[in-house]
Amino acid sequence: MKRDKRGSFLAGCAAVGSVVLLAACDDGGSSRRVADAAPAESGKPNIIFVMMDDVGIDQMTSFGYGGANPPKMPNMDAVAQAGIRFRNTWSQPECSPARASFFVGRYPTRTRIYQAIGPSDLANSQLSPYEVTIPQLLRKAGYENGMFGKYHLGGPENNQAVNTGPAQFGWDYFYGWIGGLPDSIDVQAGGGATSGGATCGFVPGAAVAPVGAARGACYFPDNSCKLVDATTGPDVAGLQCLAAGGILDPGVTACGVKPAGIDFSRYNAYYVSPLMILDNGREEKVPPQDPRARGYRTTIETDAAIDWINARAAGKPWMATVSYTSAHTPWQQPPAALMPDLAGVTAFDNLDCTSTGAATTLRTLQNRMTQALDTEFGRLLVETGIATWNPDGSLNYDPEASNTVIVIVGDNGSLGTAVKLPFDGARAKGTAYQTGVWVPLIVAGRGVAEPDRDVEHMVNGVDLFELFGELAGIDVRQELPVSRPVDSVGIQAYLKNPAQPSLRQANFTIGGLNQQANGGRNGPCVVGTSPGTCTQIPTSKSVCEDNGGFWWGVGHDPLAPYDGDDTETYETCAKVNQVRYATNNAALMYEILPDQSAAVRNERYKLVRNAFTRFDTVEGIIKEVEVEFYEVDQAKGNAVMLDRDGASKINLDGTPKPGWTIEEDQAYKDLKVRMDRLLASGVVCEGDGNTDGIVNQADLDNWGRIYSGWEKSSVYDFAGHTAGSPPDSLTDGFDRDIISLQLGKTCVYPPSVY
Repeated sequence: MKRDKRGSFLAGCAAVGSVVLLAACDDGGSSRRVADAAPAESGKPNIIFVMMDDVGIDQMTSFGYGGANPPKMPNMDAVAQAGIRFRNTWSQPECSPARASFFVGRYPTRTRIYQAIGPSDLANSQLSPYEVTIPQLLRKAGYENGMFGKYHLGGPENNQAVNTGPAQFGWDYFYGWIGGLPDSIDVQAGGGATSGGATCGFVPGAAVAPVGAARGACYFPDNSCKLVDATTGPDVAGLQCLAAGGILDPGVTACGVKPAGIDFSRYNAYYVSPLMILDNGREEKVPPQDPRARGYRTTIETDAAIDWINARAAGKPWMATVSYTSAHTPWQQPPAALMPDLAGVTAFDNLDCTSTGAATTLRTLQNRMTQALDTEFGRLLVETGIATWNPDGSLNYDPEASNTVIVIVGDNGSLGTAVKLPFDGARAKGTAYQTGVWVPLIVAGRGVAEPDRDVEHMVNGVDLFELFGELAGIDVRQELPVSRPVDSVGIQAYLKNPAQPSLRQANFTIGGLNQQANGGRNGPCVVGTSPGTCTQIPTSKSVCEDNGGFWWGVGHDPLAPYDGDDTETYETCAKVNQVRYATNNAALMYEILPDQSAAVRNERYKLVRNAFTRFDTVEGIIKEVEVEFYEVDQAKGNAVMLDRDGASKINLDGTPKPGWTIEEDQAYKDLKVRMDRLLASGVVCEGDGNTDGIVNQADLDNWGRIYSGWEKSSVYDFAGHTAGSPPDSLTDGFDRDIISLQLGKTCVYPPSVY
């Protein structure tokens, strides 16, 4: 059996070797060329790079975890068994800094991208146009580059490239979402549920009163219509219609004139998204009324990758980056066809996908989305000729049968609500603790020695930059100027030599605040209860609420009696606590996540450094730094040693707890020196906007081009209109004056610390 482009099963498909005979199986009956299974003329391998969003190592049974109820991922498990599982891989705590590190091989201290890029973040916290990416390097080696799905490295706000960043950074073709995050769930289901009861974005089944319906008329943007009910698909009528790109008029038994309330301009989380297509620099912004922007997002991402790969010319190497949005919030029910073990179980069509849903329900949704991702990943391999389906529907992947290397990674740890035991949901995505940065990494393909093995040595997400270069025969360090040091380590040696010793002495991760106009930051968002935790990670009110939070920033809702002024905007979590303390008492103050969370580890020990802005009942709003020291390991299952609350071997003031050993003392001192050096690598050289190591005429020329054609936020926005003030989102004469005053200055960018 194989899946067609909508995820349904088709019986009787013929398969020969690693090439599926698509003429006999394709949903439209047309012949389609599959990926070239023979080596490229250059001998260079093709590369499929798959990124999973918010899927930490805690979710992965193939790595020895997953808890009592793991997501089913048989297709990735099959690839993991045919390749190498890197079981000690760190990424960055959030999406954008992690993805930037994959493509430029540099830590956030150098890229200045410290958290997920939001609409208020300036160009200084987006991928700089002067960075050198792996697609740009691979293009020099003859590769074609395509990216499908989530971009989230810059724009469209506060960026001169607006929607064309992928083209600027070397992707010949892009099909996906520039801003990255899906919009919120449309609880009115495009107007089919005007009462707002469509908590998963579609009209639920008849059992959900009063908004549910067993049948209805499914209208499409071209004004066509079809009737749907329990006999026309495995899902309830509302989800069948939504997944097909339509909007349901519930309960009716005949198609007629489209109801006036149906609105195809509304976005709806994973099912209606602001699609962008870039083809060799040609830009096409696809409106929500277009069928290409409608349908389940994971399927759209997979379809685009399949079509592009199968259109590549034989003998020319390519790299396809399949950047899945799943399983990022908002969590929304996938079509049942993507979850074959649950097909026909209609109870899963009636879950509450809103942030007010029960935690067990939300975890179920996240599991289903991860499983749907795995299903589509399997289809990606089969429909490009890299694998086949076995008669029982399982994946038949032979890494020696094609000239394609597969790399799979999670961008950061899992979101707290989704975390699987024994990992710590309170120390998850957005923190530098193990649950927040420990990610799965799988590499498989021809030439991997002794497949189906684990590598326990330290690896960092930045190392993928060098791995892609190694696969393409490129020495990335030779290609980059000395002024642009990378933090990556080449890890191809692990693929070739099972006995390869560790290539890293240390690992590093850091998350923090991005730069916004005039020193601003994301608004406060409170998640959880009793009393709750305040974070400034969510980029907007809608993202906060999609993650089950209460927003205290711009546009916050009244929360009497805690809020003395319902119209006031709160800039920091510390300010929120100050107001709550003044109105009530200290017992009502929230826990606060750090402004910056960094960690460094060696083979056995880990140092965590958290910097906070807090409200103290005596001193007012203050800044504090806390350091913690842990013993950690990679043991499988419940035996794993994590950096849990209370497990630190030192007190917050840095003094050791009883039982401190000479070995621990030496490791602590060594890691503290490494931490200081890594933090110091984040040099900001005022005037050197292109980071070439000197402030010179090139910087003045670059400033001039931006000023004449854009004038808004850029990497040449060094300051506001007063001395020492932060950037103000304008590239203007004040910034030119700074460059002029600094002309001739040499900047030293420190080398890597491994």
